[in-house]
Amino acid sequence: MTKSNLRLGFAGTPALAATVLGSLLQQAKPPEIVYTQPDRQAGRGRKIQLGPVKNIALQHGLKVAQPETPDAIDPDNTLSQLDLLVVVAYGMLLPTKILSRPRLGCINIHTSLLPRWRGAAPIQRAIEAGDIETGVSIMQMDKGLDTGPVLAQMRCPIAKDETSGSLHEKLAFLGSRCLIETLEKMAAEKITPIPQNSTHATYANKITKTETRLDWSRKAMELERQIRAFNPAPVAYTEINGLQFKIWEARIVNQNANALPGTVLSADKTGIDMATGDGILKLLKIQPAGKRMMTIKEFLNGRPDFFTPG
Repeated sequence: MTKSNLRLGFAGTPALAATVLGSLLQQAKPPEIVYTQPDRQAGRGRKIQLGPVKNIALQHGLKVAQPETPDAIDPDNTLSQLDLLVVVAYGMLLPTKILSRPRLGCINIHTSLLPRWRGAAPIQRAIEAGDIETGVSIMQMDKGLDTGPVLAQMRCPIAKDETSGSLHEKLAFLGSRCLIETLEKMAAEKITPIPQNSTHATYANKITKTETRLDWSRKAMELERQIRAFNPAPVAYTEINGLQFKIWEARIVNQNANALPGTVLSADKTGIDMATGDGILKLLKIQPAGKRMMTIKEFLNGRPDFFTPG
């Protein structure tokens, strides 16, 4: 058997999964069925929008299924006729009975080096924690949360200015490459699953709204990582001089701040310097409530009264 004649199914929804599906369509046999989340309302007009995976699947004439609940997945036992189901950010937990239905089971592309950062937000948590490296893992799925044996991994450095958006894009392409190599080995029966060491596991919990608010009593280094981790979503925010802002970009200033955390130390076209619990954080790109993202120079041009030196 070769990778070209593995009978595949695919389950995924967002852009990451769409990138992987596109790679499959170029380098492997097209999936015989694609599972994706139901269409959702989005935007100000609340119009129904098709997800990235569904768009690609329809463009290539693939069969699409959009079950509303896990129990509604594969009612006609289609998966039992396939060799493998590839799962990438599907957004719905697969019932245990589904995991063993394809001949080779179900595999998942997870955007971390398992067992580090199991869970919902591995990309954001890796940046927030200050990790210098991450990667992708191809995992044989079991009933646990990202606990199955690992089939393959590829590593990726995390740049000092990395955002979750830029790292997401890198890992999407890395995951596609890793998947194609894994499929080739699985087809040739030349792959050995490696059990995870759960004593080394860390968990990437889903990001909550409350933790996106910047706490200026924290170190500048921690706040800068938080801002990068939450860019482009859900975006860190704060209040300064009674105004609310989303913070898109900042950098650390290697100076001590002799002021209370959250105090504006200076504001000019180069940025807004904020006192933190340890060091100074210079805000570079912000988004005032109800406005677009802008540079500090653009903001101060419209609000020259924002800061008056004491």
